[in-house]
Amino acid sequence: MTGSIIVGVDGSPTAEKAAQKARDLARRLEVPLHVVSAHTDATIEHVNSGSDQWVVSGADNALYIAEQVVKGLRTPGLKIVAGSTHGKPAEALIAYAEKVGAEMIVVGNQRMRGARRVLGSVANSVSHNASCDVYIANTYSE
Repeated sequence: MTGSIIVGVDGSPTAEKAAQKARDLARRLEVPLHVVSAHTDATIEHVNSGSDQWVVSGADNALYIAEQVVKGLRTPGLKIVAGSTHGKPAEALIAYAEKVGAEMIVVGNQRMRGARRVLGSVANSVSHNASCDVYIANTYSE
């Protein structure tokens, strides 16, 4: 394997577990890891603080989430990149993977059990639509 691994994160504990599994896979395979958070909000918010004005967008928030996960995953010798992408999570991960030429997308298995699985999940959608390998990490607490 020579291409990178992509993992989607959203700030949840299950996404954190999937990211840890993706880091372990990337380290073993000696390939870069992209930690990506999707956003659907295209709005930009202006925040005033004293005489300063900050511009905050959905992309900024998504990138912040990915960067926080990357901080916890840092591993010597492993290239880890934080990123954000626009769109619904499954579609955004697939598009990001295609853009960077990834060979694998790692997703957690949340919402793949029980009655809610009928409504679909990111893992289900990615596994059916990705043009690269998909690894579904067991993210349920033991």
